[in-house]
Amino acid sequence: MSRQELLSPEGLRVDGRRANELRRILCRASVLNTADGSAYYEQGNTKVLVAVYGPREPRFRGPVQHEHATINVEFNVAPFSTSERRKRSKGDKRLLEVASFVRQTFEGAIQRSVYPRSQIDIYLHLLQHDGGTLETCINAATLALIDAGISMDDYVCACTAGFIDEVPVLDLNAVEESSIETPDLTVAILPRNGNIALLQMESRLHSDKLEDVMDLAVEGCKHIHRKLDEAVLAAASDLAQKLNR
Repeated sequence: MSRQELLSPEGLRVDGRRANELRRILCRASVLNTADGSAYYEQGNTKVLVAVYGPREPRFRGPVQHEHATINVEFNVAPFSTSERRKRSKGDKRLLEVASFVRQTFEGAIQRSVYPRSQIDIYLHLLQHDGGTLETCINAATLALIDAGISMDDYVCACTAGFIDEVPVLDLNAVEESSIETPDLTVAILPRNGNIALLQMESRLHSDKLEDVMDLAVEGCKHIHRKLDEAVLAAASDLAQKLNR
């Protein structure tokens, strides 16, 4: 699909959004009773379920981190999540890559020194894919970690942005991501101080355009922060109601 087809003369994208519009976000915490923390997160048609366990005694063999917690992340894709209908092995390069990015992002945000000689497990399950997998996993993991009561410096909020026909666009969908002519940048920030937790690019982007794309992604992160905060407050309200019964 050419770049011209991705953005109409009226400024509309293939899914009807304007260039600076996020996809619809639905999210909810405490969706699994068996996990210490959990969340369901939906951004457009990309849907992720996350379970968090810990902090708990390390389960894997190897040197124990005596001064801080070890973060373990596993990312799996449901066979029905894409049109390919194939089951991916645990050694799949893309699965390991997403898990590594999520782990690196939260190693700097979780207050790991509070949990010495322990392990925190984050299990990510992609139920449906329509672009923005990494940003969706990070946002869902943030909600699940907060639900588990894990101490963090701040929320971690992620968003993608790209460039189509000389126009910065926010929150790329699968069609836009699959175009080889559309640069794809994922940014994760800590909203309170604005620090960058992750900056990951799938393709080349001219340095003259980078600032505009980053600024747009950061604005998207701020909007997502409000959505996550609303979900946390809703979960707290539900818990308070249950305790008062």
